[in-house]
Amino acid sequence: MLYLSAGRGVGFSVDLKAWTKNSVSCGYPYSQPSLTSLLMYLQVAPLFTNMEEVVGSPEDKEFTCFSDAIAIHKEGGDDLSVENVKNIETAVEAGNWVELVSIVKEIKQEASRTTVKIAVTGDSGNGMSSFINALREIGHEEEDSALTGVRTTQKPALYSSSKFPNVELWDLPGTGVTSQSMENYLKEMNFRKCDLIFLIASEQFSLNHVKLAKALQSMRRRFYVVWTKLDRDLSTSALPEPQLRENILKNIRENLQEEGLVDPTIYLVSNFSPSFHDFPKLRHKLTKDLPEIKYYSLFGILFQVCEKIIDKKMKTIKKYIKEDNLQGGLGISDPNNLAECHKVFQEYFGVDDKSLRQVAVTMSHPDTYFTDAMQSQVTQTHQLDGLTPSLLHQFRDQAVKFAYRCFRSTHAQQEHVLDEAVEKTKKILNIILKDTLLP
Repeated sequence: MLYLSAGRGVGFSVDLKAWTKNSVSCGYPYSQPSLTSLLMYLQVAPLFTNMEEVVGSPEDKEFTCFSDAIAIHKEGGDDLSVENVKNIETAVEAGNWVELVSIVKEIKQEASRTTVKIAVTGDSGNGMSSFINALREIGHEEEDSALTGVRTTQKPALYSSSKFPNVELWDLPGTGVTSQSMENYLKEMNFRKCDLIFLIASEQFSLNHVKLAKALQSMRRRFYVVWTKLDRDLSTSALPEPQLRENILKNIRENLQEEGLVDPTIYLVSNFSPSFHDFPKLRHKLTKDLPEIKYYSLFGILFQVCEKIIDKKMKTIKKYIKEDNLQGGLGISDPNNLAECHKVFQEYFGVDDKSLRQVAVTMSHPDTYFTDAMQSQVTQTHQLDGLTPSLLHQFRDQAVKFAYRCFRSTHAQQEHVLDEAVEKTKKILNIILKDTLLP
């Protein structure tokens, strides 16, 4: 008898002798025969605590992709044409990744001819217009300079620079110019159409800044925080520069963290010293990021379109499960056979081995590219002290999942298999879009 601890109060006892001769009916398909047969004969010790917490669900996991709150302007072709959207939806509905790759390549080609849109926003008086001049390395009184001082920007103004070709720099009215609510301000400024936003601050990182940052992050818009009046802070503070800088950065991060926001890139500059402090670093970063910035925005839009169809397909299957209609809806001969459900779900979403080999070859990758990528992610989740996990470590996590299924209803087990197929589909989608779009 072998006893294995899975952590978090979950333990398993395995009769190794009996395991070699028997199997149980509530198994689950895995690619490794030896591991499968072992899982098939687990006896679960009564040490369960919070199994939902142990297993988790796709909804609990954070995907490295942009997947929500991204506008698709179907009228006017601002982001994607109606035809492109329909073609993408059709390809994803059919689980046809090869066709999706072809469509995305065409869209990328079209996007390569468009300009990068960069917006500059923040509270009025924070030096937004002066920042645009400093970024372009021109004086504040030149013919093409942005209006500064008491001449507050009242409406969006477009500027360009030979230092950043094919870039539109939009100087937006500050949040304090009108009495409109933040919701109306966000709607009117239409940040969803921007590829990058500079969030300008000085003196304090206000509630308006936090609201803007929260809104931009929810839209999956890339943004940098820029503190524009470091020279004035240095002249009025008794603190040495390193300590002052640290205090400013800490204040900004703490304000954002209180709202659960991820730390953005922060630059501390002086609008009147465009060659000092963080300005050179900012300018270098911008120049480096420009070739891919537009594609990150496009990535988010495309992911949302595809994810919408994936979720729609998932809801259809969940309806079949609820109605005990997997046989009629998907042609599953034995809905109680989780191995068959697993196989059919994978084929339905186009993430079975055959489909993945086809799309890998289309993208000029080895035919095992996607299966290797998925296995690599599994291996990374099993890392322990920097070492590759042994079979026992892999077994432990698989065993937890297996035991959970044995204590759930048939519908719950089917939905769990479905959730895993959906999670895999979104990860494959993420890889396809990144490899096709991003430099």
